Amino acid sequence: MLRMGEVNEIDHQAMQHMLTSGAIDWHGFGAQIAREADALLGGDKATLIIDESGFAKKGEASAGVARQWNGRLGKVDNCQVGVFANLCRDSMASLIDAHLYLPEHWANDSDRCNKAAIPEAHQRYQSKCEIALSMIEKALQHGVRFGYVAIDAGYGKDAAFLRGVDNLGCTFVADVHCKQMIYLEDPAPHIPDWNGRGRRPTHMKAQSEAIRVDQWASEQPDTAWRHIKLREGEKGALEAQYLHTLVWVWDGTEPQARRWHLLVRREIGAREISHYCLSNAPFETPLQRLAQVQAQRFFIEHSFREAKSECGMADYQVRRWDAWHHHMALVMLATLFLVKQKMQGREQWPMLSVNDLVTALAHMLPRRQLTAEELAEIIHKRHQRRSSAKQSSVRQNRALE
Repeated sequence: MLRMGEVNEIDHQAMQHMLTSGAIDWHGFGAQIAREADALLGGDKATLIIDESGFAKKGEASAGVARQWNGRLGKVDNCQVGVFANLCRDSMASLIDAHLYLPEHWANDSDRCNKAAIPEAHQRYQSKCEIALSMIEKALQHGVRFGYVAIDAGYGKDAAFLRGVDNLGCTFVADVHCKQMIYLEDPAPHIPDWNGRGRRPTHMKAQSEAIRVDQWASEQPDTAWRHIKLREGEKGALEAQYLHTLVWVWDGTEPQARRWHLLVRREIGAREISHYCLSNAPFETPLQRLAQVQAQRFFIEHSFREAKSECGMADYQVRRWDAWHHHMALVMLATLFLVKQKMQGREQWPMLSVNDLVTALAHMLPRRQLTAEELAEIIHKRHQRRSSAKQSSVRQNRALE
């Protein structure tokens, strides 16, 4: 959408104050976005995709900022990290929820939290997987309809998280790490009988041996790989090769192992494996369907790119916890609007993109041309604000000396 700098005579300060305004029902605002996204994209064929995105930041005052992994940059950097939920059907997707991750050292520093206006209820550590699980629960509470939850390996590696999604009654397809342990036979865990010597056993033990998923995959013949068409892309059909079997997964504490699908993916013409996945889908679910859901995770990355390049997702100058979430709510509203327009326009323009729509809006929305005097006044006010900010910073630094 048009950024603030592209709109004549905008009151930037008022825009910033709006993000911290208590006069707006931001909770209801987010719920409405979820409901409208469901009306547009929801249903049994929809997928709820969970992932995170980083936002590079300077300084230490912004809520949750820390040296942590920034997937956008592919390295550890000073940044904020948000966990996001994306509703996707076919090739259309829209972000429907966002939650700022608060590192543990932030949660343990109440003074720092208070300065960043983090509500007391959120001044506690939650892992990204705990945040993601609560977002799935919230989506269900808002009535969002989806057939699957798609999860990347950063979350799929957490066995407790996958069990949590399973316990919610949701069907998932989750990437896992190559060292994920599986059982090819039911481990039938139980506490060994006591033979009268030593301490009485108290921990359950598996009755079969576990192996890593990459070990299992390496032992499969070339004839076991199946060629799957995933979807039509702009450059033609997207295809990949998959291995598939049913395995048991046991965390060492549950009374019974869970029997899930194992998928292994490699790209056409490649020897290296790109993805290992687990799914709790019904046993009769076709591999074609599971593979297509696994491939849909592409669309949340696509949503991030469009939101950052076209809707100003990363273009914010706020430090407060509430302002970050309110900014993301506005971004989600903008992306939902653009997805609606794209769906409506695709019949006439099959290749219509979000960038096309933003370009059209920039040319079609009326904007009054500025006179030389008005332009000079705008620049003068900008310089006054910059000068004031500089003087404020100098005063703060002197106070710290």
